[in-house]
Amino acid sequence: MKIDLSNKVVLITGGSRGIGAACVKLFCEANAKVAFTYNRNEEAAEKLAIQFKNFETKSYQNDITSEESIKNTVEKVLTDFGKIDILVNNAGIWEEGKISELTLQDWNKTITINLSSMFLFCKYVIPSMKENEFGRIINISSTAGQRGEANYSHYASSKGGMISFTKSLAAEIGKYNITTNSVAPGWVLTDMTSDVFNDKNYLKNEAEKIPIKRIALAKDIAGPVLFLASDLANHINGEILNVNGGSVLCG
Repeated sequence: MKIDLSNKVVLITGGSRGIGAACVKLFCEANAKVAFTYNRNEEAAEKLAIQFKNFETKSYQNDITSEESIKNTVEKVLTDFGKIDILVNNAGIWEEGKISELTLQDWNKTITINLSSMFLFCKYVIPSMKENEFGRIINISSTAGQRGEANYSHYASSKGGMISFTKSLAAEIGKYNITTNSVAPGWVLTDMTSDVFNDKNYLKNEAEKIPIKRIALAKDIAGPVLFLASDLANHINGEILNVNGGSVLCG
């Protein structure tokens, strides 16, 4: 069965590269109308828009740390497309921070970008979903939010918060025919992890730890996101869908 999201509008945050760009691709191929945000990488956003010029897509530059910018972006998407049926909260950062060296500024930066921005996008998108009595929210969390991650306590905390937020929102707004779920990746080969995986021995060793013996590609994460946005997942709500090749067996 091919997933068809004709007449559905999706907003994907951080859509110019990595998992976000893979989501843009799959949602376009599923015939959705796609709006995606980017922060500074205008060149990547333009290339993606050109790649999918035959589909109804539009990019929006957005300051993920600013409530005003997020609110304005949502309003622009609603003006341009008339509605938002699906929200994919993907934008985020992953920066090392040993507890002995982690500053409050470092902590606040990660929490603001990864967790607070997700809350704000939901806050400003949900009223439209309620009005239309339909919505699908998919938050990209992480295995780090489930088991913790040494030297990345701020990142793990932001993703753990995302998981709890997902479950809370699922219980709160499910009655409006809005489902809220999360996809929790493990290692993924993206720009975000390119530095650590420049060490080919490290890449090989990490892949060996995974039961299926490979690191995920961005499209491996985008597929489950598309599934959760489709009618195939109509009765799934508050779920944390692990996509990690079996490396972390929790759910």
